[in-house]
Amino acid sequence: MIYFDNAATGGRKPDTVLTAVSSAIKVCANPGRGGHKLAIAAAKNVLACRKELSDFFDGYGAERVVFTKNCTEALNIALLGVLKKGDHVITSVMEHNSVLRPLAYLQETGVIEYDACPLTNGNVTPENILPLLRKNTRLVAISLASNVTGAMPNVHKIRAALPKHVLLLCDGAQAGGHIPVSMKRTGIDMLALAGHKGLLGIQGSGALLFSERVTPAPVYRGGTGSLSVSLDMPDFYPDALEAGTLSYPAILSLLEGVRHLALRQQEISQRLYSLTAYCIERLRQLTAYEVYSQPNECGIVAFKHTQTDSDILAETLSEKYDIATRGGLHCAPLMHEALNTSPSGLVRASFSHYNSEQEINELLFALTLIK
Repeated sequence: MIYFDNAATGGRKPDTVLTAVSSAIKVCANPGRGGHKLAIAAAKNVLACRKELSDFFDGYGAERVVFTKNCTEALNIALLGVLKKGDHVITSVMEHNSVLRPLAYLQETGVIEYDACPLTNGNVTPENILPLLRKNTRLVAISLASNVTGAMPNVHKIRAALPKHVLLLCDGAQAGGHIPVSMKRTGIDMLALAGHKGLLGIQGSGALLFSERVTPAPVYRGGTGSLSVSLDMPDFYPDALEAGTLSYPAILSLLEGVRHLALRQQEISQRLYSLTAYCIERLRQLTAYEVYSQPNECGIVAFKHTQTDSDILAETLSEKYDIATRGGLHCAPLMHEALNTSPSGLVRASFSHYNSEQEINELLFALTLIK
């Protein structure tokens, strides 16, 4: 099968990632849960991954890197663990349900109020956000890249336009690993990441990086391997936010994925930009299709057939032509409302740097055969 669903989860991993995961499964001690050699070695690798992520994203130190099972969990910790009663939040209609549902829950339970800003030309701008600011606005939550179209807001300009006391949370699920991100230079207070997409790790890997301006409270409670005599969660990071056994194989995959990217990120980003530009140019020549993406480093091309429902189109590509894409709303209902593509949504072809122009040609040929 031709795999064009990398925005959902990366289809192919570097050999170093596969080797690391295999090694971890064969000899898998529990990091931080013992003083024997294997547990200590595992704990050192976990710490190495924290340091690698902090360095890669210009973060605030290894102790402020918390591992999660995915980006959704990281965003829940950032929102449920930081926001307090009476806070106001600004987000955008571009966001994934991983942001929108926690915010809706907090508003429905009377903890916060939130507004979702509109878009200009399919993207978020400071001018969209600023009119929504209130005296009690505590946080702005925006995606670094849309999981629907690949559009990327100018986060530097947005941060510069915000009052200093307002926190900035960024959903890096699609951008992480694809574009350079500097938390310190940009002024990002919290960065949520999916390890299994652009960061080249396996499913079950994710992280939340956060600055000294925030002190997230525990969302989960349980064993940490530290301060076991107390029934309270530790009051220091990362232990305060990591209850239960960590997924050591997933963390090792993330470590090797980031090491791979540290040497090749620019090359990979250029490759993805080239692949999306190639696909978009040729898709626009097909009169039965409308394209909703611009060339981008995240590898995302969103389109629809003028007559065929997007879910049916994606199913046909899979069943008849052995090409994996994703149709529908992509867990981003407000984005599709903004694009006027509800209720059928769009088809998203999302590329990896391992994909080729020949594979894209096969997609395009299949699309010409579908009526």
